Amino acid sequence: MRASFFKRKSTVITALLTQEDSVEKLLSRIQEAVPLGAEGIAVELGSLPPELRTPENYRRFMDAAPELPFMFILYRNDRWLGADDDARQKFLLDAASAGAEVIDVMGDLFDPAPYELAVNPVAIEKQKALIREIHARGAKVIMSSHLSNHARTAQEVLAHLREQESRGADILKIVTGVNTEEELIEAFRTTMLLQRELDKPFVHLCNGKFSRPHRFLGPKFGVAIAFAVFTETPQSQPTIPQLKNVLGSIHWNIQDGPEAVE
Repeated sequence: MRASFFKRKSTVITALLTQEDSVEKLLSRIQEAVPLGAEGIAVELGSLPPELRTPENYRRFMDAAPELPFMFILYRNDRWLGADDDARQKFLLDAASAGAEVIDVMGDLFDPAPYELAVNPVAIEKQKALIREIHARGAKVIMSSHLSNHARTAQEVLAHLREQESRGADILKIVTGVNTEEELIEAFRTTMLLQRELDKPFVHLCNGKFSRPHRFLGPKFGVAIAFAVFTETPQSQPTIPQLKNVLGSIHWNIQDGPEAVE
């Protein structure tokens, strides 16, 4: 039986696939992620040629890890469609129909904005209609906003995610910038505030000079999904084994107190 991103007692360590440009490379990465301990798979489709973005191939990807939940993503870095927001959605809707559990909807979809949250009422209504269609096809929605160059206060992040929630998203996601000690402290305060105040699962991640500690410890403070990569980079994302080792060594989380030691 396939697991879910929802109703989990602990953070879902999710393998993030971003650069694979063929079906074979994606299948290989998915199969590599399973023995490493990935608990979910997130596939960014922007490097995969459009003619290969088919329901049949999506099902092949999911069949390669039949016990794990899948999320499909397609941002404006699409090598072929770029900033054509309308054109990209067809491929994500196909992924929903093919059985994906979660589809990513950009927070500023149809209305590019500095803080990646649409403000144009027409665009917001289009987002809501798209989310309804994704739900009708049997999938859930993670709404994402990437603000890697911007530090935000806890209250600003909470307001941002509540606005995402109002549009129908099932998982709320934001990535903010953390480049000073003070911003790192505020990032942890933010995560704890979100854990107290939000009813829906949330993903609060950080990029920047001081972000790496939050990437490792955020899951213990309520982050629902933690994204991990395959190769160590200077960026913030940890590898799957690194994240599993750290989280497995901290027998505590903010929701449940001490964890059972197996």
